[in-house]
Amino acid sequence: MRYLSIAFALVLIGVLPASGQLEDKVADRFWASTKILEQLVGAPDGAIPQDLLQRSECVGVIPGVKRAAFGIGGTYGRGLVICRTDGGTGPWGTPSMISLGGGSFGFQIGGQSTDVLMLFVSPESIEFLLRDKVTLGADVAVAAGPKGREISAATNPTMRAEILTYGRSRGLFAGISLEGSVLKPDTEANEALYGSKIDARTLLIDGQIAIPEPAQTFIETLTKLAARESESGH
Repeated sequence: MRYLSIAFALVLIGVLPASGQLEDKVADRFWASTKILEQLVGAPDGAIPQDLLQRSECVGVIPGVKRAAFGIGGTYGRGLVICRTDGGTGPWGTPSMISLGGGSFGFQIGGQSTDVLMLFVSPESIEFLLRDKVTLGADVAVAAGPKGREISAATNPTMRAEILTYGRSRGLFAGISLEGSVLKPDTEANEALYGSKIDARTLLIDGQIAIPEPAQTFIETLTKLAARESESGH
């Protein structure tokens, strides 16, 4: 446990901004997440199956998840999640900032950094985003997502999971396992983004909050990619 504490402290020093820089860090998070969407969803040789993005209730992106491993591994990253409105049938709503931490996960070696994409593919999966925290693999079924446009997402065994996860490290794109990691709202980042304390339910479910300027390009990109996936799947 002592080594885990040291490793986690080293990770936190590198990723936690000073309070005065938080607003800029949140804007940077949207910029990085937009690039990850474009690159991972549009990967020509290892793309997400055609209908997965279209049928997802929510999409989460966590740029540069850090891992420190000194006998026992620890991970930490900050990102965002966004859900469809009108019970999963409407346009993308207002994003909520999230954090990921906890034990080691697959597809990671040494001190590498991994960009993570999460697809919430069951109607119930959004409920887990409203909790104070959720342990992936224990509280909610999570699996490394299938890749390749030839794969049928409807018949693939990983579709029994409620959350499918993908990652990119050193240019390599693949499904990854996040079991044991803890996902929770990033309340400080939400406050910096919206100017006041707003809970995840208000942001993800109620749909009454105006979309902030830093999120506009991300939402536009996600909308276009989801529409493109839908058209290509017909």
